[in-house]
Amino acid sequence: MFDQIPRNAPCTPLLDRLDTPAELKQLSAQQLPELAKELREYLLYCVGQSGGHFGAGLGVVELTIALHYLYDTPEDRLVWDVGHQAYPHKILTGRRARMTSMRQKDGLTAFPKRAESPFDAFGVGHSSTSISAALGMALAARQQGIKRKTVAVIGDGALTAGMAFEALNHAAHTKADMLVILNDNDMSISRNVGGLSNYLARILTSKVYHNVREGGKKVLSNLPGALEIARRTEEHMKGMVAPPGTLFEEMGFNYIGPIDGHDLDILTQTIGKMMELQGPQFLHIVTQKGKDFKPAEADPVGYHAINKLEPKPALELAKPKFEGTKYATVFGNWICDMAAQDERLVAITPAMEEGSGLTEYAQKFPDRYYDVAIAEQHAVTLAAGLACEGVKPVVAIYSTFLQRAYDQLIHDVAIQNLDVLFAIDRAGLVGQDGPTHAGSFDLSFLRCVPNMVVMAPANENEARQMLYTGYLYNGPAAVRYPRGTGPGTAVEQSMQAIAIGKSQPLREGENVAILSFGNLLNCAKEVAETLNATLVNMRFIKPLDEQLILEVANNHDLIVTIEENSVHGGAGSGVNEVIAANGFSKKILNLGLPDRFVEHARPEEMLKECGLSAADVLASIKARLDGDRGNLQPVAKPVG
Repeated sequence: MFDQIPRNAPCTPLLDRLDTPAELKQLSAQQLPELAKELREYLLYCVGQSGGHFGAGLGVVELTIALHYLYDTPEDRLVWDVGHQAYPHKILTGRRARMTSMRQKDGLTAFPKRAESPFDAFGVGHSSTSISAALGMALAARQQGIKRKTVAVIGDGALTAGMAFEALNHAAHTKADMLVILNDNDMSISRNVGGLSNYLARILTSKVYHNVREGGKKVLSNLPGALEIARRTEEHMKGMVAPPGTLFEEMGFNYIGPIDGHDLDILTQTIGKMMELQGPQFLHIVTQKGKDFKPAEADPVGYHAINKLEPKPALELAKPKFEGTKYATVFGNWICDMAAQDERLVAITPAMEEGSGLTEYAQKFPDRYYDVAIAEQHAVTLAAGLACEGVKPVVAIYSTFLQRAYDQLIHDVAIQNLDVLFAIDRAGLVGQDGPTHAGSFDLSFLRCVPNMVVMAPANENEARQMLYTGYLYNGPAAVRYPRGTGPGTAVEQSMQAIAIGKSQPLREGENVAILSFGNLLNCAKEVAETLNATLVNMRFIKPLDEQLILEVANNHDLIVTIEENSVHGGAGSGVNEVIAANGFSKKILNLGLPDRFVEHARPEEMLKECGLSAADVLASIKARLDGDRGNLQPVAKPVG
C-alpha cells in the first residue's frame, strides 16, 4: 500500500527484466504478484513525472499482467476502452523507458495509438468503442481464416453508452469468438465477490462443465420441455450468485463472474479457461480504482488524473502569477444564479459533472439535474423532449463529445427549433490530452445548422453574459469556451443580454482589419497595436455581423480572421462567404487550426505549431502584406 507518489525512480528488479510481453511469459505464476507491486510503484513514479491519468491504471494492474501473460500480443488483439487505464499496458509493451515523456510534445500519447506501438490494436480517447472495434477484428480474423484471439476491456461507466450495447447485441448475433471483460470499479453493478463467486467461475469455465452443458443440450432436445427446464435452472443458479449475468446471457454471451480483479491466480485461471471456449464470452471482474494508493482509494474522482509534481523551492520569493477564473467555474456560477431566478431551468450532462463545473448546481438543485452517464446522444434528445414541454434545458458538454450527438442536435433540436442551450466546454486545443479530446471542429459543424445561434466569448465576463443571452434566446443556442482559465477579466454579477449577431469594434486602424472570434482576442490585440490595424471582437459566429463585415471590407486592404477552430469551414469561412456573396473582391487571410490533427503538447506549444501565437500571427500578416505590395488593388467596391 502506497501513501505518496515517489519522486525518485523506484527499485523494480522484476520489471527491469521486461521489455515485451514475451519476456513477461518467462516469469513463474508465483512471481506475478511481486511484479504487480513493482508495476504499481513505477506507474505512480511515471505519472508524478509527467502528469496524467493513473487511478484507472492502478485498478487494472493485475488484469494487464494476466492478459499479456496469457495472450500472444500483439498477434492477439487487445482493445482498451477509453484508454485512461492503459498506462500499465504501455509499460509492459516496450515503452517503459519513455513513460516520463507521457503527454509532452513528441512524447508518448495519453491514450493507446496505433501509430505508437503494434501492441495498441485500436486508437481510443472516447469511451464505449472497444466492443465494436474488437468485434470487427474478430470477424476479420474469421473471414481471413486466422486463428487469432480478440479481447475488449470496458469499464462499467463506458458500458452505459448505447454504442456498447449495440455492439454486444451484434456480437452475439454473429457468434464471434471474442472475450469482453467488464472492469467494474465502482461497485455499481455487483456486490457478490468472494469465495463462492470465484468457485462458481472455476466451475463454469471448466471443460467438464462446458462439455456436459453442450452434450446435455443434445440429449434434452429430444425430451419435450426438458431443455427449457434445464436452461431456466441454470439461469436461476447463476442469478443467485451473479445477478448481472442474466442480461448478458440473454443477449447470447457466456457470462462468468463477478470475480476479484486483483487476484492474479483467479484471473489467470479464469481467463486461461475462457480462451479455450468458442463464441462470445463475457467476464465480469471487480476492481478498485486507485488500488493500493491510499489517496486515490479514498477519492477516486479527485485522483482520476494528476498534474506533474513540481519541486518546491525553499523560499517563495516571486509573487504568484495572477490567473483568471476557469471558464467551467464561470459556467457553474452562472447556472446556479440562473436556476435561482428561473424554475424552468434543468441541467443535463453526459458524465461530466466535475469537469463542466456542475458540482455545486447538483447539490443545490438535485431535482433539476440529470447526469445521464456516458450517453451524449441521449443527453441531447432528452433535452429536446424537455424543451417540448416548456422546460428550459441547458446541456453542459465538451466540444469533442458533442460530436457524438451531432445527429440528435440537428434532427431532434434544430429542425424542431427547440429552446435548448448548449454550454460547450473544452473548445479549441486542449493540450496534453491530444487530438481525441480537442474541440477543433464545433464552429464548423455548428454554423451550418439552421436555427442555431453560436457564440464564442473572449473573456470570463463575456462568457457569463453570452450564457445569459443564449438562455433568453427562444431556440437552439450554443456558447463555446476553452479549457482552463480566462485572461483575468472581472466577472460582473449582473447579467445583460448581448444583441444577437452584433460584434464589438475595439480599435480603428488602417489597411488591415483583424476579426477575432473567441479566446484569441488578446493575441489579436497585440498584433493590432503593432500594425495599427482595426480590431473587432466578433462575438457571434452565427449569425455573423454582416453589416460590420461589409463596412470593414469597404475600408481596408486586407481582412484577417483568427479563431481556435479548424480553418476549413470555420468562422473565417463564414466571413469569406459574406464578402463573396456581396460582390467584393477582397484580400483575406484566414488563420486557425490547420487541416490535420494536432498532436499533444502544452497549449502554448500547440498554438505556436498552428501559427496562432502573437509573433506567428504578426509574421503571417506581414508576409501577406509583403507579398501583395506593389500589386495591391484599389479599395474594392460592391458589384452593382
